[in-house]
Amino acid sequence: MSNSHQNLKEKEAIAFLINSGCSSDVIEHCKTVAEYARKIAINIRKSAQKRGQTINIDIDAVFLGGLLHDIGRSKTHGIDHAVAGAAIAIENDFGDKIVNIIERHVGAGITMEEAAVLGLPQKDYLPVTIEEKIVAHADNLVFGSKVGTIEELVLGLRKKQLHEKIIQRIIELNNEICAMMR
Repeated sequence: MSNSHQNLKEKEAIAFLINSGCSSDVIEHCKTVAEYARKIAINIRKSAQKRGQTINIDIDAVFLGGLLHDIGRSKTHGIDHAVAGAAIAIENDFGDKIVNIIERHVGAGITMEEAAVLGLPQKDYLPVTIEEKIVAHADNLVFGSKVGTIEELVLGLRKKQLHEKIIQRIIELNNEICAMMR
C-alpha cells in the first residue's frame, strides 16, 4: 500500500479490504458509501460554483475514505470499529486525512464524553473537515448497499431508542450537507 491517499487506487483499497478480512457485505457497503460520498462532494462543488463560490474538497480523499471507512469491521463490528480502522490506517501509512475520515465517521461523530461512556479512547471523534462530514453523512444514509433517506434513518434510530441528542446531531449534519448542495 502506498504512503498517501493520492497514490492509493480504488482496486488497491478494495484488495486491502478483502485481505484485511472484511466480509463481502461490508465491502459492498463501503463501495456504495464511497460512490455516494463522491457524488455528494461533486454536487457540493457544483452548487458552490453556481453561487460564484469555491469550496475546496479533496474528492479523492472522500472516495477513498468512503471505501476504507469500515476497514475496522475486519476486527470488530462494535462501535469501536472506527478506532480499530484508524489504527489499521495508521499502521499502513494511509495519511492523516484517511485516518481521520475512518476514525470520525460513526453517526455524526462521538463526543469525548460519549467516547468515555462507550469505552473508547477518550478523545473527540466529531467530524471536522468537509471530507470527514461527507463520508459520515453518506455512511448514515447507506443501509447495506442501498441509499436511503434521512427520514428512514431517523425513524430507525428512534425505534432503537438512540438518545435524541445524537439523533439531532445526525439531523444537523444532514442539514449542513444538504444546505451546501443547494
